[in-house]
Amino acid sequence: MSIVLVGSTSGSVTLQEPAVAGTTVLDLPAVSGTVLTTGSSGQSIPKAALPTGSVLQVVNATTSTPVSSSSSTYADTGLTASITPLYSTSKILITATLSGCGKAGSNTQMNAALQRGATVLKYFEASAGYTGTSAALYWGTSSVTYLDSPATTSSTTYKLTFKSYSNTGAIYLHDAGGVDGSTSMITLMEIAA
Repeated sequence: MSIVLVGSTSGSVTLQEPAVAGTTVLDLPAVSGTVLTTGSSGQSIPKAALPTGSVLQVVNATTSTPVSSSSSTYADTGLTASITPLYSTSKILITATLSGCGKAGSNTQMNAALQRGATVLKYFEASAGYTGTSAALYWGTSSVTYLDSPATTSSTTYKLTFKSYSNTGAIYLHDAGGVDGSTSMITLMEIAA
């Protein structure tokens, strides 16, 4: 037997019994709420209804433009991405990889930083370590992961910067060992909180 609910102005909703043997029970909650639907085009679960820990949106950016520096002041790597959080309570999970890392001089190493705008979120050593008198070293990639709480719904920019540990030798990205074409990547994920 089907139950038909007639709309207050027009239309109706039919509750159809399943075509299976035995008894099936549908428990309705004793609270007000919204029915969530999935399936055909135009039907989706509202993002506001997703549980804590759900990924609300993803932004990705890459760069393969060679950059170098022999300065002990942090400079842009060219790796940057912006995200506009849907909710001020959301977390932003940042994962980034610097690629084609290398150094051309002795007594130095590459230091890097993950920044939100001008604010440094995390410093990290983007090399195999201080290499003393070794004049050149190529180590491929270095990665960083960070969970941020920007507390805003405005566009927020994240970037990676780098510097030479000492200004005695150049450091560089995207052409370590003279091989061009390596690509650095940053991914921003808004996580429901």
